[in-house]
Amino acid sequence: MAANRASTWEYRELTLPRGTKRDAARAALTELAEHGQWELARLVLYPDGRRRVWLRRRIIRVPRTA
Repeated sequence: MAANRASTWEYRELTLPRGTKRDAARAALTELAEHGQWELARLVLYPDGRRRVWLRRRIIRVPRTA
């Protein structure tokens, strides 16, 4: 049962340049979430306006049967 709880994640890092509007950033992240099964892991907003985003998704390992 403990092996099922051990999660393996795949991460993806994005940097959105300063000047990117909030609606445009939300639309880009929503697109990745809906079609790539990514979820937001962390977001850092820097004082100069850049956004650094870490997305993650679970890696599903299928055990061999034969």
